[in-house]
Amino acid sequence: MKRTVSIIGLMVFGFAVSAPCQQDSGVSNAQGESASQQQSPAQNNPSPLSTPPITGPLQAGPPITFDAGPLGKLNLNGVLSGFGLVQDNHVSGDSTGQAALSNGQVFVQKADGWWQFYVQAGAYNIQPLGLPFLPTGKQVDNLYSPVPVAYLKIVPAKNTSIQIGELPTLMGQEYTFDFQNMNIERGLLWNQENAINRGIQVNQAFGKFAASLSWNDGYYSNRYSWLSGSLTYARGPHSLVFVGMGNLGHTAFQTAATPVQNNSVMYAAEYTYTKGNWIVQPYYQYSNVPTDPAIGIAKGASTQAGAVLLSRTLGHGFSLAGRGEYISSSGSATDQAVNLLYGPGSAAWSLTATPTFQRQRFFVRGDVSFVRATSISPGDAFGSNGTEQNQTRGILEVGFLF
Repeated sequence: MKRTVSIIGLMVFGFAVSAPCQQDSGVSNAQGESASQQQSPAQNNPSPLSTPPITGPLQAGPPITFDAGPLGKLNLNGVLSGFGLVQDNHVSGDSTGQAALSNGQVFVQKADGWWQFYVQAGAYNIQPLGLPFLPTGKQVDNLYSPVPVAYLKIVPAKNTSIQIGELPTLMGQEYTFDFQNMNIERGLLWNQENAINRGIQVNQAFGKFAASLSWNDGYYSNRYSWLSGSLTYARGPHSLVFVGMGNLGHTAFQTAATPVQNNSVMYAAEYTYTKGNWIVQPYYQYSNVPTDPAIGIAKGASTQAGAVLLSRTLGHGFSLAGRGEYISSSGSATDQAVNLLYGPGSAAWSLTATPTFQRQRFFVRGDVSFVRATSISPGDAFGSNGTEQNQTRGILEVGFLF
């Protein structure tokens, strides 16, 4: 696997070096597209594509477009990046310092016509807050394979589409891969959500509303018993999303990609404000894993959580993002409730700050984060013995988006 990751990284680096330069970044996706549309027709510079979505402050470049014969016009983008990490109170088996290839991915897609497709392939490292470091090769092997996202998209009408394949979840304000997010690390709320699911999804837009409904395998379980849906209202700089998902059956099947939460239901209300130099995203999340002794859940538990994500563009390629969040879980060790956090009945809060600089394809950014866990169960928190309540991290990431 290490050799495969190295080869993928070299391939992506080659694409990055040969890719045409984009305009100087530091504005939101909507602003970037608007600026591109205002250029003279003679320049004919393509705009960045909407897939994969990037919240900001990082900005993707225009795609490399080529003719693929019977497949028509295809678009190519990618990302190459690596990070170094330092932390205190690491768990047993982890260490104070770590380094890894965080992204070595290419995105190939057909984005027009009645049939389209999207393929995302390569190496990735998904580093969430409050969880141990895992090498990139092991993540690719144990999570979503070297092709984490791939789907066919049918567009039977202007405002209707159907996607079939390996799809990003509808849940949450943070995406799976770090280049898509304001912060390098995913948050405590993201740790409860699914990331990639396999199935079919129908999307419909009508006026200021958009809706999606998906039949899928939840937390990458390969058991197709999940129903997910979202409803979005967007007006000007404001958007409001209600999301719900749940398993209509239960299974004892678990892997690194399929935790006990695969038996849960989850709901979220998400708001986004995007205007000028600001992106503001508060959201609320609730989840519940019900009691089911038949699959080893002697006592169920639930979580309630809230978070606020902020990003501010400062100019000259600089920006600053931040995240604050709180999550609590129900139950107790005495009633043998399922552990959804740092022990049954535990809670946690976190703060993260991420300064970023991007110049054309190149970017460098850093995370400074702090997690505080409360009401922990010994052995389930931080430190070599799992008894420490705090963890502080610093991460530096350097890379190219093309």
